[in-house]
Amino acid sequence: QVQLVESGGGLVQAGGSLRLSCAASGRTFSSYAMGWFRQAPGKEREFVAAISWSGGNTRYADSVKGRSTISRDNAKNTVYLQMNNLKPEDTAVYYCAEGARGTIGGEYNYWGQGTQVTVSS
Repeated sequence: QVQLVESGGGLVQAGGSLRLSCAASGRTFSSYAMGWFRQAPGKEREFVAAISWSGGNTRYADSVKGRSTISRDNAKNTVYLQMNNLKPEDTAVYYCAEGARGTIGGEYNYWGQGTQVTVSS
């Protein structure tokens, strides 16, 4: 069974940076796209970023574009989300997800438990 474990969340001041990590196990990580999503209190879960199986294609939500970078290390079965210039509105639980296919834009079949990111003003 696929397992996704996020780490790297925490409390940071506005303008600061965090790098989230998601370690995957259970199937061939390098064959599937990966994504990051977030859910703030009282809001629906929203897309943050995605990366294709090879890392050659990425996509970002407008709200984080220019401030965040998604990357992956297929040798380590890990996907990362580097977030810079964090804002209070970035406060949310961040989830990683594994796609149903190698290219971005498809469905996500597996989800992690999430890691809390809190940005203070």
